[in-house]
Amino acid sequence: MPKSIVVLGTSFPHEEVDFQSLSSQISLLDYDISVFDPDISSFRSFSLKDYLGKPALNDTGSFKLKEQMAHWRREIIEVMKAGKTVFILLKELQEVYVATGKKEYSGTGRNRQETMMVTNYSNYNLIPGEINFINSKGTSMKLYGRDNVLTTYWAELRDFSAYRVFISGAGVRPLVVTKTGNKTVGAYIKYEDSQGTLVLLPYIDFGRADFTRTTRTGNEYWTDKAKQAGKQFISAISGVDDLLKEGREFTPAPDWTTQDRFVLAAEQKIRNELLKLEAKIDTIQKEKEQLQQALAPEMELKGLLYEKGKPLETAILKSLKLMGFKATRYRDSDSEFDAVFESEEGRCIGEAEGKDNKAINIDKFRQLETNIQEDFARDEVQNMARGVLVGNAYRLLPPEERSDFFTEKCINASQSLNVALVRTIDLFHVARYISDKADTEFAKKCRQAILETVGVVVFPDIPDNHVQASGNVIKNKVK
Repeated sequence: MPKSIVVLGTSFPHEEVDFQSLSSQISLLDYDISVFDPDISSFRSFSLKDYLGKPALNDTGSFKLKEQMAHWRREIIEVMKAGKTVFILLKELQEVYVATGKKEYSGTGRNRQETMMVTNYSNYNLIPGEINFINSKGTSMKLYGRDNVLTTYWAELRDFSAYRVFISGAGVRPLVVTKTGNKTVGAYIKYEDSQGTLVLLPYIDFGRADFTRTTRTGNEYWTDKAKQAGKQFISAISGVDDLLKEGREFTPAPDWTTQDRFVLAAEQKIRNELLKLEAKIDTIQKEKEQLQQALAPEMELKGLLYEKGKPLETAILKSLKLMGFKATRYRDSDSEFDAVFESEEGRCIGEAEGKDNKAINIDKFRQLETNIQEDFARDEVQNMARGVLVGNAYRLLPPEERSDFFTEKCINASQSLNVALVRTIDLFHVARYISDKADTEFAKKCRQAILETVGVVVFPDIPDNHVQASGNVIKNKVK
């Protein structure tokens, strides 16, 4: 029966391999062999700015990266306990700065600055233990020692391999070294209480130019050379896996050896420390789960930036409540309104619309007119409500790349029908400020802007002393 193999972070031509992204949350226990290409360059999109020559990730990117690396560390430990083999292609060390969750503030008023405390992180944080990596590139390598488990692998894949880092650390056992200097560039690691093996291989770049070809129509295909390399790689690592399992030097300890009469004093001391750590980990995990649960509703406002449908309606209602409106959805047997909101300044009926890749057009106006009439027909309503169309145009694009939110026809219709048009991007910024500062005077001005504007609403400027995310300062403080 063929082995089940997962490759994470890279791809190459092979029909019997499961290729997954490094952002995946799969369990490695479902596979016999796991292969990693630890590339975290995609997280650069979360970078605030460079700090000490390296990208500094914002809070969101920091959280995602640390969570993902922690997931793979746990998975690697678990599959190695289960006696399986994990391979890591040693690409260059990629370092970033991540937020620690701590911030410091200095100054007051317009001079107030926010300092985000950061710490160093790398693509190799997914490897359990303390292993050192130093970037260095080359191709002049040789196998280390006799009876090397990579002998067959090296014969087939040496020409595709290059070293990108020197590695060292406790428990690192060399497999491949540089021809000059004997620097370790390939190795294996065994962990206590684990029958499996972590194998660190010189890098193979499956994205190299001679592995793909592009046709005149722009379609890209794997070359025959890439297909050959893919087959050789999978066959070779399967062979290494077989050799490692055949050559185990120890027998798993029987359960009866855990009885008190066989426990060593030093062993008991370490196990007691492990129990204390497990208790701390359990407490921290529960705290993390509670915070994750609390985080979801606090992020609802972000739906104004990219959502449509019910999630967009929820975000709109939340922003209106922050402004001081009493805002709800309305449903009865005859009518259904996205939003009914009122304050001392007036009462409105709102319709929400999100568009993936176009501006908001007049489609919603008929529904909005109907809703206003149905609302006015209710016995408890004495005055006709103001119509408000809230639009999230080009919702999947970053705000700076979006075109006009409303078509010219939509704007003309709003003038004729006395309707206010609200851009969700604007709504997000004012709601974000009010949620932070609880500025009741500013909130009142925002309510008035919605109730008094015909056409596109222009909200009052956010006060200058509010620290925007783009103004975060990363000072020379690293913990």
